[in-house]
Amino acid sequence: MSSLHDRHRAVAPDWLALYYQDPIEITHGEGRHVWDAEGRRYLDFFGGILTTMTAHALPEVTKAVSEQAGRIIHSSTLYLNRPMVELAERIAALSGIPDARVFFTTSGTEANDTALLLATAYRRSNQILAMRNSYHGRSFSTVGITGNRAWSPTGLSPLQTLYVHGGVRTRGPYAQYTDERFTEACVADLEDLLGHTHSVAALIAEPVQGVGGFTSPPDGLYAAFRRVLDRHGILWISDEVQTGWGRTGDHFWGWQAHGQAGPPDVLTFAKGIGNGMSVGGVVARAEIMNCLDANSISTFGGSPVTMAAGLANLSYLQEHDLQGNARRVGGLLIERVRAACAGVPAVREVRGRGLMIGIELTEPGTDRAAPDAAAAVLESARENGLLIGKGGGHNTSTLRIAPPLTLTVAEAEEGAAILEQALSAL
Repeated sequence: MSSLHDRHRAVAPDWLALYYQDPIEITHGEGRHVWDAEGRRYLDFFGGILTTMTAHALPEVTKAVSEQAGRIIHSSTLYLNRPMVELAERIAALSGIPDARVFFTTSGTEANDTALLLATAYRRSNQILAMRNSYHGRSFSTVGITGNRAWSPTGLSPLQTLYVHGGVRTRGPYAQYTDERFTEACVADLEDLLGHTHSVAALIAEPVQGVGGFTSPPDGLYAAFRRVLDRHGILWISDEVQTGWGRTGDHFWGWQAHGQAGPPDVLTFAKGIGNGMSVGGVVARAEIMNCLDANSISTFGGSPVTMAAGLANLSYLQEHDLQGNARRVGGLLIERVRAACAGVPAVREVRGRGLMIGIELTEPGTDRAAPDAAAAVLESARENGLLIGKGGGHNTSTLRIAPPLTLTVAEAEEGAAILEQALSAL
């Protein structure tokens, strides 16, 4: 009989990536651990690309999903939906956006796609500002605004995209500046760019770039951008697909590190809110959300089952202060990771906040990416029972560490020790 890997390759697209030379089939999980089909147990420091945000098989979420599935699984947005309204009310209140409206989707890609539709319709412009090294999804519109070559397979797009400096603090022409000077230079670049364009619809930006390798600007940069954008009537879309729900520890939303000029006009979310269920969405001021002049529904967005999962998960993370846990345990973890990386010539930088940590690897003594080294660490960590991710611009050589937010101190210590062993092999 053919192996599952052989069967996968026979029916799945070539571009559907799999981790590891010998890919693993994950069969079940509990807490911060998962098991493969051969019965091996792993400490999960990636959580299905930050999607299993709280814990595997969290009883509160499992119970909510099961009970709702026993009543009704699907009805669509053409009918009143109590779980959807209840979750929308809570997200609107948490968003910080005044007079907020919430539209649910099934993914972050679809959420960002909807945000682009709203912004371009509201502003009557197809020009978009995006950040270099960004990632916003895999739809035709979102790959067209993605500033990371590895995740943008076509230059064709319904949008005209212009890229702005600032998403990566330690690379590029402003890397040697102080934080204050870096922000001033990026704002000057934005001002100059706007002098060369027609009317721009929006700036879309991740407060911490996820696929880009957990890079971020100095706190306050997007607030400085916002003041410029406001003068031109340009909207600010904050892509919170990976930063939302307290993962950064310091804030519930990533935009709050840049909140001096107020909340974004539009906020997108996905991944963690459903703790593995397919939930995404958009929050926007009513005048922006209501600007569409054609009918629209969502067949699967706002499903009663996924909304039940979101409600249960949101309640759990707030009642157990998982944002605080991300700050406390994440602070310990990043220090342990920095200690593990000390003296490893291939490590260019350790960065991040909360439970969102990146280790950028380069050829020793240079800024040239080292994707083979990143792949070797990924393999070695798995062999020793730890699952991590990778990403980053400049040829995907950043290790990505993003455990579920219930991570314990003991598990953080265990994971850091395995990482140290894998890195020392370099």
